[in-house]
Amino acid sequence: MFSEALSNIVKRTEGALGALIMGTDGIAVEKYLLPQGSDANIDVAAAEVTSLVRSAQRAGHDTGLGGLHELVITFDEMSLIVRLFTRDYFVVLVVGIDGNVGRGRFELRKIELELSREFAI
Repeated sequence: MFSEALSNIVKRTEGALGALIMGTDGIAVEKYLLPQGSDANIDVAAAEVTSLVRSAQRAGHDTGLGGLHELVITFDEMSLIVRLFTRDYFVVLVVGIDGNVGRGRFELRKIELELSREFAI
């Protein structure tokens, strides 16, 4: 079920290289990577982003701004769009530098409710 959801997000986002569901512990729950995404070590990058997610969550809490919803990180070669769907789980969508980041953000917002229901404790 999760693999299909990630596959659909990647297919509907121009320039997407892959998508992963991650826990804030840095472990991937599920991933869907195109061949060029596997070559780019996207899974390693997603695990490294986990510390940024935790830091941003703390900053929001400590300053009274509230919970973190989304984080976009743009590098020379790609952008990582992080969308939290629970406090402990998030999706990372990786889009090539010429890809459609706006569409990726939209697709992640669409899937957020579905995933939050599946991961509800």
